[in-house]
Amino acid sequence: MFSIDEIEPDVWRCLVLPVHWNLEHLHLGIQAAFNWWNYHLYEFRIGGLRYGDVETLTEDAADDDPRVFDQREVRLLDFEQGAVFSYHYDFGDGWRHTVTVEEFLRLASAPKQGSCIAGERARPPEDVGGVSGYERFLEIIAHPEDPEYAETIRWCGGYFEHCTNEQGRAKIVKKAA
Repeated sequence: MFSIDEIEPDVWRCLVLPVHWNLEHLHLGIQAAFNWWNYHLYEFRIGGLRYGDVETLTEDAADDDPRVFDQREVRLLDFEQGAVFSYHYDFGDGWRHTVTVEEFLRLASAPKQGSCIAGERARPPEDVGGVSGYERFLEIIAHPEDPEYAETIRWCGGYFEHCTNEQGRAKIVKKAA
């Protein structure tokens, strides 16, 4: 399971993934579960160490930046049940996620791909401006009379689906006529 830090109520997803997948695959699974576009830098923080694309993350690094380890060297099978670590995506917007390895399932056949089996609340749109930008975005789309409403809805593709109550029923906000 993974959730976005600093957003209340939580925005989270639960994935079932092949245990042979590495952290690079996990990144792609998270991107798919949030319908993000995978065009920003990212890294995992595990036990105080950084994991990601070594070449990309060290390209403009300062001498005192922590070393980056290759994300392809760590498989999901390497974690213990209950392990918790961080995933950081889009260093400009600063999305931080908490990733929890909840359990290892015994299935009749191992999955060949990942599946999102549960979740709550819509993910923030790509490039919305981090937590504060997402909060402002939600304020705007909740009020069609807001002067920024039409432009904001157009910017996010003409609609935005978000949960409006604890039961998770979705509300779709459509483009202003």
